[in-house]
Amino acid sequence: MAYVDEDASSGSADDVNLLDGHKRQAGLSSGSCGGRKRGRKATGAVIVDAMLEIAAASKMRASAIAKNEERFSISKCIKVLDEMQDTPINMDDIDLELDEMELVAAAAGYYYYSCLTKQPSRGLSPRRCEFMMEVLNGHDEFSRKMLRMDKHVFHKLCGILRQRAMLRDTAGVMIEEQLAIFLNIIGQNERNRVIQERFQHSGETISRHFNNVLKAIKSLSREVLQPPQLTTPHEILNNARFYPYFKDCIGVIDGMNIPAHVPAKDQSRFRNKKGILSQNVLAACTFDLQFIFIYPGWEGSVTDSRVLRAVLDDPDQNFPQIPQGKYYLVDKGYLNTGGFIAPFQGVRSQHYEFRGANQLPRNAKELFNHRHCFLRNAILRSFDVLKTRFPILKLAPQYSFQIQRDIVIAGCVLHNFIRNEERNDWIFSSVGGLPMEETSDLDEVPDVPMISSIQEQLAFSMRDSIAAAMWDDFLNKWDEW
Repeated sequence: MAYVDEDASSGSADDVNLLDGHKRQAGLSSGSCGGRKRGRKATGAVIVDAMLEIAAASKMRASAIAKNEERFSISKCIKVLDEMQDTPINMDDIDLELDEMELVAAAAGYYYYSCLTKQPSRGLSPRRCEFMMEVLNGHDEFSRKMLRMDKHVFHKLCGILRQRAMLRDTAGVMIEEQLAIFLNIIGQNERNRVIQERFQHSGETISRHFNNVLKAIKSLSREVLQPPQLTTPHEILNNARFYPYFKDCIGVIDGMNIPAHVPAKDQSRFRNKKGILSQNVLAACTFDLQFIFIYPGWEGSVTDSRVLRAVLDDPDQNFPQIPQGKYYLVDKGYLNTGGFIAPFQGVRSQHYEFRGANQLPRNAKELFNHRHCFLRNAILRSFDVLKTRFPILKLAPQYSFQIQRDIVIAGCVLHNFIRNEERNDWIFSSVGGLPMEETSDLDEVPDVPMISSIQEQLAFSMRDSIAAAMWDDFLNKWDEW
């Protein structure tokens, strides 16, 4: 399979100084350390090395240098050449300082590269070009399938990654293709060999760009995963069934089990109650289906309440501060305590339990649980959208566990980015709008402390008062059920 020899950089380096790539080693002899003067032979070697180095760079890098006014800008290189051209110089008597020599080498290399780019490339596979052209310019349905997002969202993300130098174009792979490779892997759950054939790159190139993009997307997490607004969410404010009862609720918290690939020695710790090897992911989301906080990597055997407690006890995890009087909704696997309101234990709450002859609630606790469950469904729908868009999260990928953790974070970042950029996204519209039945262990109970704290007592009192007010209105306003 033919492919271009691509740049093996990390994807986040500074490209202003082209000559940093060879670290000034070319042409430096043992005798040059003292006087910094070069002979004819050494001068030629420097120019040739610089020509080869810069010729391997991409056109995008060269154009970026051309716009730069630093000491290695093309305009200054040409100026030096003009000055040298006006002065009669014998090659045997060349006596240039190091910086001047590098400027000349950069200008000569750029000219040489420009000549090369005028010739048709013999390294680029037509199949590779055709595939990317079809993805970027073809039918919207095909683009969505390959990119897992609309094209305008994809181009917006590429622009951010390029503008912030979080990724860079290489000689054979532009940022658009790098991101497409990554999205094909996590969005199609394809193996490296399949991606090699599809994009016509080597396995090493595919792996390198996958890791570069994963690192870049993950670095956006602090910007994209934002704390919730402290005002009442409009999903509550505009619904009489929830307002004013849940006016201080700011989001939902739950655990998500993601299949995991781990060594045999660790499998007992990662096996959950269903016997599946998984990582337990703590997640918080808004009622707009956007993730607020994500913490992957816990063993599947660990309970949700223990994971939450560990996060709250560790300030380095940067869990968003919960203002006084505000709270998240949690399921029965968590304690009902300050900042976290759980449903009543031992009382029906699931949607399917309120069907047929048992449709209406019989007391305040059942009514509270039913509406609490309806609101809490937001995080289940968020999980469903996330896994539908990125099927790699439904199976255990053959990566190191650290990569598996980072894929979860990157998926949540992309999930939020798409939600912000395209409100009519087809997956949010088709999957995110449907109520989901809970699939977690309903018999899971929280780790109850021996002594009840004041926070827990206040949380129980708040829950009782909400349920009482809700029940009183329900008895007098049947049309609000």
